[in-house]
Amino acid sequence: MSKYVITIARGYGSGGRTIGKMLSEELGIHYYDRELLRLASDESGINEELFGKADEKIKDSFLYKIMRKSYSGEIITPDSDDFVSNDNLFNFQAKVIRQLAKEEDKSCIVVGRCADYILKDCKNVIRLFVHAPLEHCIDRIEPMSNVSRRELQKKIERIDKHRADYYEYYTHRAWDNAANYDLCINTSELTLQEAVILIMEYIKLRIKQ
Repeated sequence: MSKYVITIARGYGSGGRTIGKMLSEELGIHYYDRELLRLASDESGINEELFGKADEKIKDSFLYKIMRKSYSGEIITPDSDDFVSNDNLFNFQAKVIRQLAKEEDKSCIVVGRCADYILKDCKNVIRLFVHAPLEHCIDRIEPMSNVSRRELQKKIERIDKHRADYYEYYTHRAWDNAANYDLCINTSELTLQEAVILIMEYIKLRIKQ
C-alpha cells in the first residue's frame, strides 16, 4: 500500500483536526478540510458559500431525518430543482473525495464529511476516529474561548450532535461506532504528539501488509 488516504472523524475539542494537520506535516502529504468545499464548488459550479452553509449539517426536523437515505453517488443534474439541495452538495463533495483517493499522486488526509463511508470500498484507506471525554474537550478549548464551561459544554454537545446526525443521515450508521473505523484514539490518555506517533506506527504496519 504505497499510496493511502487517511480519513479522520473527530469529536469537537478532541484535537482531531490538529492531529490531521500534524500528520500532514510529519508525512509530507496534503491535508483536506474546508478546502474540499472550494473543490466541490469548482467541480459543480455551485457557489462555495452554499457548501459552507450545509457543511456537516442537516435540517433539524423530524421529517427530514426519517426521510434520510444512504449516499449512492448519483449526481443531480443542473436542470433539476434539487441541483443545489443539501443532498446534491454532499454528492459533489463525495465525488471530489473519491477523485482525490483515486487520482491524487500522493497520499492525503481528509477530515470529516463521511469520508470513511464514501471510501468504504477502497482498500488503501486508513479510517480514524478521534474522541475524548466531555470534560477533557472542555479543558482543551477553554483557553481559546471567553465563555463559561457550561456554554462550552452546550457548544460541544451541539456540534457533535450535528456531526452524528449528518453522518447517520448519509450512511445509516452511528458516527461513534468503533466498527466503522480502523483505529479509535482517546486523546485524554495521550498528548496530540503521542497520538500522531501512534497513528504513524499503525500506518507503517498497514503499509507492510
